[in-house]
Amino acid sequence: MVFLFVLILTGALVASMFGVGGGILYTPFQLWLGVPFTQATSTSLFLIMITSLSATSVFRKHGQVDFALALMLEIPTTAGAFAGGIVSHFFSEKLMGALLVSLIFLASYLMVNPPSREWNFCCHRGKSGGAFFWKREWFGEEYYLNLLCVFPLMFTVGALLSIAGLSGGIIKIPIMVLLLNVPMPIAVGSSAFMVGLTAAAGFAGHLTVGHVNWGMAVLLSAAAFSGAQLGSRLSSRLHGKRLRKLYGYFLMAVGLFTFFKLFLF
Repeated sequence: MVFLFVLILTGALVASMFGVGGGILYTPFQLWLGVPFTQATSTSLFLIMITSLSATSVFRKHGQVDFALALMLEIPTTAGAFAGGIVSHFFSEKLMGALLVSLIFLASYLMVNPPSREWNFCCHRGKSGGAFFWKREWFGEEYYLNLLCVFPLMFTVGALLSIAGLSGGIIKIPIMVLLLNVPMPIAVGSSAFMVGLTAAAGFAGHLTVGHVNWGMAVLLSAAAFSGAQLGSRLSSRLHGKRLRKLYGYFLMAVGLFTFFKLFLF
């Protein structure tokens, strides 16, 4: 249990630093140490909620959580995830997994080597006005979102992730930064808040069927909360450009892990 506590602490530090939930780390850690699958997944969702709560409390103090943006992005993503779950049996898990891994590697490359803004139809014409552009002013930054781009894009991503059975946090940040022109610190802080909402919905489902081991969940939540405090504070001190590149390398590691998980195990 001590070893698992240290692993969860480390996982929460890394996850909160980049504004993701940590489920891609929490569940495998538990499975490797012999925790039953349903218990591992329910505990993982609970730990994501704790990680999100802890990290959001830090990011909010630094003005990095655009709550309105986060809630707006969650609506089409959740709708897409629901639709993806309904039609998932029509698609090959391997095919969708391959597509998702390809998107992760592409996002990783673009985060490290960002393209020119001129190609970006989702945001670069925002300052010229338009009924479908949403102006955001947050954390001393100003950015415009093309809602005609945002809603179908997030719906599609939510469906794809749902079909592949993976978390959306790792993809939402590249979309916010590369396509929606959201500054990296705000994207990370807002994502940290969003993953908690998604995890809460999933945890509620597990709770109704009694999958939760409260003793383990509460004990490991101390590790998740502490690690998230450390990771989010470290993230807030990093310059946006450096944080974006570090996230790109993190995505590369996630892509490799996801590839091995889907195709080699």
